Amino acid sequence: MNELQTELKNQLKKYCLDKIEPFMEEDDEKNRFRPEIYRGFGDYGICGIPLPEKFGGAELTYQDFILVLHEIAKYSVPYAVTLSVSTMVQNILNEFGTEAQKQKYLPALTSGEEIASFCLSESHSGSDAASLKTQAKKTKGGYILNGSKLWISTAGYSKTYLVMARTGGEGSSGVSAFIVRDDMKGFSVGKKEKKMGWRTSATAEVIFENCFVPEENLLGGTEGTGFKAAMSGLDRGRITIGAIACGLSERAIEESIQYALERKQFNQAIFDFQGLQFMMADMATENTASWLLVKEAAEQYDNKIKNSKLCAMAKLKATDTAMKITTDAVQILGGVGYTSEYPLERYMRDAKVLQIVEGTNQIQRVVIARELKKEFN
Repeated sequence: MNELQTELKNQLKKYCLDKIEPFMEEDDEKNRFRPEIYRGFGDYGICGIPLPEKFGGAELTYQDFILVLHEIAKYSVPYAVTLSVSTMVQNILNEFGTEAQKQKYLPALTSGEEIASFCLSESHSGSDAASLKTQAKKTKGGYILNGSKLWISTAGYSKTYLVMARTGGEGSSGVSAFIVRDDMKGFSVGKKEKKMGWRTSATAEVIFENCFVPEENLLGGTEGTGFKAAMSGLDRGRITIGAIACGLSERAIEESIQYALERKQFNQAIFDFQGLQFMMADMATENTASWLLVKEAAEQYDNKIKNSKLCAMAKLKATDTAMKITTDAVQILGGVGYTSEYPLERYMRDAKVLQIVEGTNQIQRVVIARELKKEFN
């Protein structure tokens, strides 16, 4: 790490130990999200790390960003994901939005004053996102949106929602993107999901009932580019989810090793039993391999090398590894690992959905295979 990255990591560690760690067990149990924690990220200047300085961003690299997410994830996966998703929306706005849209919406997001949500999935279009049904019909001065979106992170807390809706025919070319604000008439937040993990991050349905969106809120001022904009965020999202998985895995490894060194059976620390040593050695090796993949994907992105295969590999490897590591960490602790007396059961629950978001790991394998076919044709 360079000097800036080391300073960022050290500052975040202090912040997370003070503001997140003491409350995570209670907040997980009560499904409580604390907006002030996210605003605190803004005070540290990390809510717009890859965004241009003219919009309030830090204009740093994705290699810097993944280090930040990795550190936060050691204390809270949900807060790390909130930062990841909001930043993904910022990146899409910066890449596809008009200058007026950037100036209007980005500063509040890069400062941490506001959070953004990404709205693509629907009840019948998850992995097959191009089949979405939410409609946006042209009307005088704008569009009327009707439909709903599912699995929307921080719904109810976000102010800005980037919504993909159909303005044309079937398929991806008929999809446009809209900037929807939470106070627009016809917009509402529906059912809040009861989840296995990520309980401190609200996940809910958002509903559009004759929701009028002004014409100036059509992303980029052009119809038909919504699917391209949405897909542009996925490679970046796969890198960041991979980084979050690696941070979670590192914390699980630390907790299990500390426990194994302290817990004694048969007059010796359980760490000294070779069976557990092999488990912990494999855990550390697999997480290091995952992190190297994530770092390479981030470096190529920073160097403007499009490599969807590597991004998919990084997400696939890191999240499958996180599920295996957290499961093994619970096993090392034995019975107490299955209780909330130790945080490992929460880490295991939080790891599971990392294999699903930003494209399921089955979809990652499809992407990888598709890219391999291109290379050999």
